[in-house]
Amino acid sequence: MEPPALAQAPQRLYTTEDVAQRYRTAAGTVRYWRHVGYGPKGFKVGRRVLYTEAALLRFEHQLAEAADKESA
Repeated sequence: MEPPALAQAPQRLYTTEDVAQRYRTAAGTVRYWRHVGYGPKGFKVGRRVLYTEAALLRFEHQLAEAADKESA
């Protein structure tokens, strides 16, 4: 189930470097996440991978749900 904020999320696009900065990790880590199927879903535009705000919020929601399950 997606949070209601996703329907209203602006469609700003983020680069791999933007995502890495948001999650306080290296760009290489974000690339690795993409390689193994973890993290926010991105899409390619030419050689660049971009991420929508909605994809980042969805990933954060999944992390929060997983944390809630672990603490219960």
